[in-house]
Amino acid sequence: MAKKTFLDFEQPIAELENKIEELRYVQSESAVDISEEIDQLDKKSLKLTKDIYSDLSPWQITKIARHADRPYTLDYIRECFTDFVELHGDRHFADDQSIVGGLARFNGNACMVLGHQKGRDTKERAARNFGMTRPEGYRKALRLMKTAEKFKLPVFTFVDTPGAFPGIDAEERGQSEAIGRNIYEMAQLEVPIITTIIGEGGSGGALAIAVADQVLMLQYSIYSVISPEGCASILWKTSDKAEEAAAALGITAHRLKALGLVDKIVNEPVGGAHRDARQMGGFLKRALGDAWRQIGDLKVKELLDRRYERLQGYGRFTDTKAER
Repeated sequence: MAKKTFLDFEQPIAELENKIEELRYVQSESAVDISEEIDQLDKKSLKLTKDIYSDLSPWQITKIARHADRPYTLDYIRECFTDFVELHGDRHFADDQSIVGGLARFNGNACMVLGHQKGRDTKERAARNFGMTRPEGYRKALRLMKTAEKFKLPVFTFVDTPGAFPGIDAEERGQSEAIGRNIYEMAQLEVPIITTIIGEGGSGGALAIAVADQVLMLQYSIYSVISPEGCASILWKTSDKAEEAAAALGITAHRLKALGLVDKIVNEPVGGAHRDARQMGGFLKRALGDAWRQIGDLKVKELLDRRYERLQGYGRFTDTKAER
């Protein structure tokens, strides 16, 4: 069994889990039956986890969204889709491994699926650039979406990035143009698009594959115009204020659902998606099926009109005139 990684606010849970593991080891190495004590501690651990996770701050949720063991796009593709065939390259420059995608089947129906992919170990994280996409990655994503449009296939996208890569090479190859082009093209793509925020949804790097007819968001994911650290660096000139920035930004699923920016929150297993990736995959597959049933039968014009109205509805405000 892989060793669990606990966050700082989960230390009481970690201590209890370590005690449980020690007792299990004792039971396996001796003839003493302590299964009842282990069961009691398991129940206590579950209750403690529920209590801690029932009152999380936005900064704590940010840490969960970034958890190293959290399922990534390829994990959800494996759990929710079948017959996945990965497609590579943008046909212009290179194959950006921070974006993965290809043809697959969802409940037996052909579709196109794509999303950000971080890495599990140091080597893979470097190869996938920690999920920070360069222009060729967004152009690859657009190529796959246009292919889906050609063959009238629905598009499923998964967002998990701290933001688009800000390096000089990315800027030289047209980072802002690539992101802007994706947003423009997705707004008028003539097939259904369903997007799920599975971890971090950072800035234009997220929005470049998130213009959709239905937007789902996992319970402990985040979605924001900028990272808390970036916001703090701008407002307070130090990233040490990231916790305050996270609270001010309104980056959590429930806050964004209340603002109408996401359509559905997908609940996670107790302790977060990283505690049980298979169960999380089952939850998400059902949510994706529900989202697909809402838009799958819409005619193209109705789909595009609905998407346009959705985009125009962002950023609500009230215009009041001062009395003279």
